[in-house]
Amino acid sequence: MKSQPDLKLLATFLAVVRQGSMAGAATALGYVPSAVSQHIAALERDLGVELIVRRPGSRLILTAAGRSLAQATETLFDATARFQDAAAGIAQREIAELRVGTYPSAMSHLLPDVLTTLRARRLGPRLRLIDVETHEGLPRVKSGDMDLLIAYRYLPEDPPGRSEAWTVTALGREPLVLVAAAEPGRRRPPELAECLERAWISGHAHNADRRLLHRWAGELGIAPRVTLETEDLHSMLAMIRAGLAVGLVPATLLGAGPEGSGVERVILPPGAAPLYREILAVSRPGTRSPVIDELVALLAAAVESVRS
Repeated sequence: MKSQPDLKLLATFLAVVRQGSMAGAATALGYVPSAVSQHIAALERDLGVELIVRRPGSRLILTAAGRSLAQATETLFDATARFQDAAAGIAQREIAELRVGTYPSAMSHLLPDVLTTLRARRLGPRLRLIDVETHEGLPRVKSGDMDLLIAYRYLPEDPPGRSEAWTVTALGREPLVLVAAAEPGRRRPPELAECLERAWISGHAHNADRRLLHRWAGELGIAPRVTLETEDLHSMLAMIRAGLAVGLVPATLLGAGPEGSGVERVILPPGAAPLYREILAVSRPGTRSPVIDELVALLAAAVESVRS
């Protein structure tokens, strides 16, 4: 017996079962009756068992083996049809779920409004959001574990750079703002010169935001004293709000809401270069899902609104 029966023979057999006769199956399939008879005989030889009892002038009768094969063939062809539908949907990018990685402050400040807008526009794949920092998410994009990564880059030489492993779409520049604790009764915000003797807060020594801070400070001829280190922007804001340090934070965190309260922007000297970090969308090379393209466009608009 063949391990894999010929699907063409099975299709003929199923037509005979459904039509109740060789002639009916031949008409349904567009064959001559002798071809149908030959298909059934070949299938019986392949399986080594009689499937149909042939009695001239009477309706065909299935043997026990024939009944079992008819049921199994129905199941096989039904599963094949479902597979073909799923494959066609995938080819047309009708995907059930897309995985989107994003850094924490984007999840809390950029994505809620963007996803609300996206959901109102269409029914599409379910988006699974994964809280992940840029350096952790890039290998997952490369491996295919993530369909999109919302990333940031403080310095041009930092990843993600050009690579055959991914495609990078610039979403915009998010300003970085030097802030200090708001002091009740103070008439004007503090100036940079007043903050030089205070403690500063930033990322760890080799982090991109720390390197950007030192590069910027060197251009201004100052030497900020970083005594508090953290990678968590929300912790950074809490320390600044408590008056324990001054530091650079993304402007997104200073928008409407209680999180941006209790701090104020430090006045920089004339000619001080504005600081920002790039916000990027990283995906695998090739054509992206239309939902991903729409999400990227909405995110670009959200980043632009932060700048304005």
